[in-house]
Parts: sequence; structure tokens; C-alpha cells
Amino acid sequence: MTIRVILADDERLVRVGFRMILGAEADIQIVAEAADGREAVEAARRTPADVVLMDIRMPILDGLAATRQILDGPAHGPRVIVLTTFDLDAYVFEALRAGASGFLLKDAPEDRLIAAIRVAADGGSLFAPSATRHLIERFAGAPVDRGVAADLARLTDREQEVLHLIARGRSNAEIAAALVVTEHTAKTHVAHILDKLGLRDRVQAVVLAYESGVVRPGESEA
Repeated sequence: MTIRVILADDERLVRVGFRMILGAEADIQIVAEAADGREAVEAARRTPADVVLMDIRMPILDGLAATRQILDGPAHGPRVIVLTTFDLDAYVFEALRAGASGFLLKDAPEDRLIAAIRVAADGGSLFAPSATRHLIERFAGAPVDRGVAADLARLTDREQEVLHLIARGRSNAEIAAALVVTEHTAKTHVAHILDKLGLRDRVQAVVLAYESGVVRPGESEA
């Protein structure tokens, strides 16, 4: 399957660099480019795509607003990977809350960029435990909506355990090992959690876990 990608960055040389990197991959095709957030939204609406690489800081419409507009669209629209630097932590956190499938630093290694695109296109989420935890621990703490609290109460004890492990950045295989179940069972638990909480993916589950106090900043993993 060919993965169709939209590049959204206001720096032409950055887009050229990404195009060169991704153009060398047989399973990845650049189908559109955008120099600002509004162009990114328009490109996502008119061009069938699987993944949008979205810069946060862009003119006319920033990457955060563009991400929200794209993900408010059709349920089967493209997934968004945010490109950023750590001096924009708050914006990245909001992008994750909006449903972005993760984020990368602009100077990430080429293989990590390519892997992230493939993971997102396959329906997964880019969750690097150390970096994502840094963001969540810094910006978590907002009051929990009553509706969210009610949804959390619907989780079984085992699903609560799984949510805790998701928030710690554990993969399905690691969750299975920790709970001594099959990986298929772990994946089923994850799917049930996302469905009950009305979440798009694991990244939103991580954010919710920290915001709701299921996992607290600085808490031991033991």
C-alpha cells in the first residue's frame, strides 16, 4: 500500500528536505504541499491522503488550528503528525488533545520520520515515552469534566490497569507481558478503553490519564 503524505511547512527548504527523504521510500508518496495552515486544511480536504506532516508555527493559520480543522472533518480523514521543537511545548500538548497522532522534532533522524509516518498510516500513534511524558507532566492538571469522570468509571479494573500502562508508554506487547495475557487480549483491552472513553487513539488516552489523575506526574512506575 502506498502511503499518501501532505507536507505542511512554511519553509520551502524544509519541505524540499522532507520531499527528498520521503521520495526515496517506495511506499510513500507526497501528494500535496502547503506553506501555511489554511493551505494544509484545503489540501487535506481536496486531496486523498493518509498522513499530514504539520509544522506548528505557520502564517495565516497555525498548525494547531489547522490540525483541529482537519481532524474535525471526516472520520476516515488523514492522521496528523506535528513537527515542532521543545520551545513550543504548550502547542504540542494542545495538538495531542486535538487528536494529532503524535509529534516529531524537526531534526529527528530520517528513519524515525519514516517509521512515524508508517505507524500513523497504519492507525497507530507516535508515543515516545520520555518526550511525551515531559509534555504531559508539565501541562496536565486541568479539571476533569464530569462526563469524562463518568466514562472512566465505566472501565473495568483490568481496563484501568491497561490505561495506566498506556499512560506509561507501554506497547501492546509490554502490556501483555506485564499482565501475563496474550498480545491479542491486550489489544482488545486497548480498543475497549478507546471506545468507552470516546478517544481517537493512544496519545489522547495518555493525555486523559494524566489530566484525570489515573497517572500523576512523578509517580513511580512500580
